[in-house]
Amino acid sequence: MQGHIFNLPNSLSFLRILLIPWFIYSLDAGDTQTAIIIMFVALLSDWFDGQTARWTNEVSDMGKILDPLADKLCLASVALYYLWKGELPLWFVTFVLVRDLVIFFGAAWIRHRHNVLTTSLWPGKWAVGFVSMMFITMVWPLPLFRQWPVKEFFMYLSAAMLFYSFVEYCIRFYKIQKGAEFKA
Repeated sequence: MQGHIFNLPNSLSFLRILLIPWFIYSLDAGDTQTAIIIMFVALLSDWFDGQTARWTNEVSDMGKILDPLADKLCLASVALYYLWKGELPLWFVTFVLVRDLVIFFGAAWIRHRHNVLTTSLWPGKWAVGFVSMMFITMVWPLPLFRQWPVKEFFMYLSAAMLFYSFVEYCIRFYKIQKGAEFKA
């Protein structure tokens, strides 16, 4: 499905990208309430753009690229911010960035070489969900999140799921490269 570039689902993905600087500014300014609101708007728009595309039959190639790109930009920006603040370890942020770059450029190469537009895999969506949960525990100042190693739990769970999804993407790319039948 080609679809229109400027439709509601794609606009919601663009919105997520536009919210990134405001979210980072709010975090850095100590405006936790605004940061939480922006974070939940971004998370809801992430869910709603895909649902809306399917409900309204507005699934587009642009949306298949824009939605995961918005996810990657959001995660990378927040991860880099928390690395800069000393709240996330370098190994985790490096892993997130390298994984996302390899998947992004791998998908672009597959598209160019084999004319196959790869879509997000469920393990990748789960990984983004776990990373988002970790960021929620870091932004939202609930006592429970500070008393227990909740952030660390989600960080290690995220790392495991990010690794698993990375392997799944590599397998998919390998199969496409070898000429296996593939349905997006």
